Amino acid sequence: MDKLDAMQTFVRVAEAGSFIAVANQLQVARSVVTRQVAALEKHLGTKLITRSTRSLTLTAAGSAYLEKCRLILNMVDAAESSLAEEKAVPRGRIRLGLPLTYGLQELMPALLDFAQTQPFIELIMDLSDQRANLIEEGLDLSIRITAELQPGDIVRKLGQCRLLTLASPDYLAQHGEPRHPSDLRQHECLIYASDTAVSTWSYRDKGQTLQVPVRGRIVANNGAALTEGAARGMGITRQPDFIAAPYLAQGRVRAVLQDFENAPLGIYAVLPSNRYIPHRVSVLIEHLARVLTPGQ
Repeated sequence: MDKLDAMQTFVRVAEAGSFIAVANQLQVARSVVTRQVAALEKHLGTKLITRSTRSLTLTAAGSAYLEKCRLILNMVDAAESSLAEEKAVPRGRIRLGLPLTYGLQELMPALLDFAQTQPFIELIMDLSDQRANLIEEGLDLSIRITAELQPGDIVRKLGQCRLLTLASPDYLAQHGEPRHPSDLRQHECLIYASDTAVSTWSYRDKGQTLQVPVRGRIVANNGAALTEGAARGMGITRQPDFIAAPYLAQGRVRAVLQDFENAPLGIYAVLPSNRYIPHRVSVLIEHLARVLTPGQ
């Protein structure tokens, strides 16, 4: 039994006061209408309509249930109308989590362009390098840079980036250039740390993964700060290419150990797995995909 169909039929019968009238409206046999109402009564375990040869009368339970049905059906109609309106003109609020530096450097221009072209959409942005829990924090969307997705994640890949091992020319001239990841044990490192991070850097050597423990006096949860430290000759750091790019272009740092770097990290739009995806969120994701991965 389709509950909504049965509720709609019950409301029609209650308002028309006749099974035959409703059957004629729906262009079905009278028996179809009576079976739907009977099935609803059986499901609820109570009589909704008292039938006689000349009239139909709602029971007390039927009268109370009729009001609830009208309320529910009106809410369904309103929800469908709202969705139809949103598809025509996207509107509403989008709460999204963004990595701090990538959000500022790469995403903010695209997001501000989106806001200018979608005047009925509100953007509530949380910029942080801490991984957000979408459900607990009530986010509609999170942008993540990662090599591993969580089971059940709903994602759209927006791009990728490479991790680079960086040091200033002055540091390398003074301390020597590492030729193998294991050489990092002898160097001062500028370490990115979060609540779950450990002080090891991962590399590939002849198809095998190397987990190299690193040490250093400077630990921070912001890659731009650590790259600035490396540019000042304070040690070696490992950062995404979008953070490294301006420092490399200016010659303030050099990339080392490039033959040992892992495969690129994915950049993903991640959505809550337990929630309907509003049209406005889909429109934003498509916009980001066009801007960040043109031609795909």
